[in-house]
Amino acid sequence: MYEGALQDLIDELGRLPGVGPKSAQRLAFHLLASDPADVRRLADALLEVKLRARFCVVCGNVSEEEQCRICRDPRRDEALICVVEEPKDVVAIERTREFKGRYHVLGGAISPLDGIGPEQLRVRELIARLNDGTVTEIILAMDPNIEGDATAAYLTRMLVPMGLTVTRLASGLPVGGDLEYADEVTLGRAFAGRRSAQ
Repeated sequence: MYEGALQDLIDELGRLPGVGPKSAQRLAFHLLASDPADVRRLADALLEVKLRARFCVVCGNVSEEEQCRICRDPRRDEALICVVEEPKDVVAIERTREFKGRYHVLGGAISPLDGIGPEQLRVRELIARLNDGTVTEIILAMDPNIEGDATAAYLTRMLVPMGLTVTRLASGLPVGGDLEYADEVTLGRAFAGRRSAQ
């Protein structure tokens, strides 16, 4: 245990996802040894992202405007929506350059153990987007794990009766993995070979 401000910094860094106690300590000592101008840039970037970044009112992706650049792009296919768990998944899919439709970010996956059900996700917003009849296919691009499978199954049961084509990404992604860590070739093949979720 350290004193005062240093221990406070270690504690706060340790609250970040994926940062354990040793990593938090390493980061804190790195910042302590860094040039004050570098630390100020980091602090300014943290404050700036909280002031300027928001979520797109249409799809839930991260944006600095009311709508993200993908929702504003008239060249994107409005009949095709790819449903993902998190904004980082949009970035992973965009890197493949395979998908030309629009997105819907749920904000997570169904996980009863963590107290996350469909009500905590952006499912209502997805259904609202489907009311005008423009969308003909929904691609479910959840992480290939228990929570992702549960979310995809729930959405499939809800969307198929609406007369929509519902597909899932093809195999090629490792079970238990995250879309964020898949390479472009693997993710591109999985996207091109998607299958029916029924």
